[in-house]
Amino acid sequence: MATGRSRKLRPVPDKEPRMVFRTIHGYRRAFRMAGSGPALLLIHGIGDDSSTWQEVIPHLAEKYTVIAPDLLGHGRSDKPRADYSVAAYANGMRDLLSVLGIEKVTVVGHSLGGGVAMQFAYQFPGKVERLVLVSSGGVTKDVHPVLRMVSVPVVSEVLKLLRLPGAMPAMRLAGSALGQLNSSPLRPGGVFHDASDLVRILGGLPDPTACEAYLRTLRAVVDWRGQVVTMLDRSYLTEDLPVQLIWGDRDTVIPVGHAYLAHSAMPGSRLEVFRGAGHFPFRDDPLRFLKVVENFLENTAPLQFDEETWRRLLISGVSESGITGGPATRMAVLDVMESDERSAT
Repeated sequence: MATGRSRKLRPVPDKEPRMVFRTIHGYRRAFRMAGSGPALLLIHGIGDDSSTWQEVIPHLAEKYTVIAPDLLGHGRSDKPRADYSVAAYANGMRDLLSVLGIEKVTVVGHSLGGGVAMQFAYQFPGKVERLVLVSSGGVTKDVHPVLRMVSVPVVSEVLKLLRLPGAMPAMRLAGSALGQLNSSPLRPGGVFHDASDLVRILGGLPDPTACEAYLRTLRAVVDWRGQVVTMLDRSYLTEDLPVQLIWGDRDTVIPVGHAYLAHSAMPGSRLEVFRGAGHFPFRDDPLRFLKVVENFLENTAPLQFDEETWRRLLISGVSESGITGGPATRMAVLDVMESDERSAT
């Protein structure tokens, strides 16, 4: 069980990632890169950047070539007035891999990055060997109410208050205090669990171009009713693709119920729920995260894409209940959740 992010990984000499820049379609793309071997593509969440993977990259780089991009509009990548949909991000990942000469990759996506990873696997199935979804967006519509509110144009103007003098130092101080409280035996849980990461992400938004890119990205996937993109209508296409799901049971941004629904909808997928972890399980418990991912990589064979199999799956399709999460699907999800709860006690 994660305990307030107290678990630390040992240093790995000579495996620290280097920051690399490439210009694609006239825009600068930043990404971290390290190691050698089969390729791993790590895709961060909304408002975040590749530094979120900083602790786990050196360990993965001992056996793999790790590429962790700053998505367009994030981190040190350019922030133009552009298309920030998940489909456009998937295209961007394809273009980056092409520039690097990488033909096939295992994709690891967190939050929004999980939605991008799923879209990438759908658009370019011949390039994906395995899929790891970490607290992934794009399963069903539920999402934290704050994100719903911020997606509304009038409410999103509140983000401009972060540009006021002293606003960010005060927020960082509050985030630090909440992080320390979460590390205590009396930690309150809920949204406070991820306070330090949420404050870290908000730290980049006072920049007007970063804020605009963030809002464009958010509105492409969330409106006042919740998430507008779902993977349930295409999850059957992962029938032969090795899939690992990783979630925190205290995730308030994308609740753990999404993990069980995705697991039920994706044939043959694996599921690991981190007890006591929030929306960033790879930061709450990096040691366990590495063990799960490395075990998955070592004990699954990469997908050998077959066009005829893909065509057969498309023709057979999926039922409406599979898309909407009908009664049978919901019962299966509840059964798995209840079984996990009994195991935990």
